[in-house]
This record gives sequence, structure tokens and C-alpha cells, in this order.
Amino acid sequence: MTVRGHELLEQELKRLKYEDRPAVIAAIAEARGHGDLKENAEYHAAKEQQGFIEGRIKELEGKLSHKQVIDVTDIDAKGKIVFGSTVELLEEESDTEIEYRIVGEDEADIKSNLISYTSPIARALIGKSEGDVVSFQAPGGEKTFEILEVRYV
Repeated sequence: MTVRGHELLEQELKRLKYEDRPAVIAAIAEARGHGDLKENAEYHAAKEQQGFIEGRIKELEGKLSHKQVIDVTDIDAKGKIVFGSTVELLEEESDTEIEYRIVGEDEADIKSNLISYTSPIARALIGKSEGDVVSFQAPGGEKTFEILEVRYV
């Protein structure tokens, strides 16, 4: 994962442990005070939320314990596209420019132009350099891009 991705997971884990977990524990205690637990919707909703929070905490702790953080600014990639690179592309069919950053699966967010290294476009881009033209099979058909710029930020 990237340095940014690592920081985001650490922040989420901290929020879950020190804000969300205590809040749901308080909600369970309050719901218990309302009486009969069998028909107490607030209690059951809080318990369900607690299960989700605990599951996510375990998932994040597992990921963070097995992480490998890659700082792309420390890598001498010699102009090639690598994990963590930011790539400016020209989509040849529509003549539009787009910028992507290649990140880990947990960080991927296409709305923010963060693409997973396992995506078809990232697999086609990795190892290429500025000026190269890459084609790959996208879900909507064949796409062709020219690599305009590669940055390591």
C-alpha cells in the first residue's frame, strides 16, 4: 500500500477504536435501560453496529499487521510506471486527458482517479514509460491510451 493508504487505514482504525466503539457501547447500555431486550429495536441495532465495528477493527488490524508500505518517492523507477505512480494519459478515441494514480486495492477509488494495481488499465500501464501507447481490454471494449507524463509524488 502507499504511504497515503497506510495513513488512511491507521486513521480509520483509530476512529473505530476510540470514537465509534465507545459510542456504540454507550448506545447498547442506554438501550438496555429501556427494558425488555427481545422487542428492543434500539438494542438490536446497536448490537448489529457493534458487530460491524468489531469486524472492521479486526480486518484493519490484520491488513496493517501484514502491510508493506511503498513510498514511490524513494524508488528510482527510471521513468517507468510503478505502483504508486501518478500517470497522465490521453485517451485516443475521445482525445481526452485523464490522470490516474496506481494504488493498492484498499485505496482504490475510481471517483478520485485512484486505480488498483490489479485493474486492467493498471496492469497494462505498469512497466511502461512516457510516450508509450498502451491498449487493454476494458469491460466496455478495447481502450488505447498514450502516456503523456509519469510522476512520483
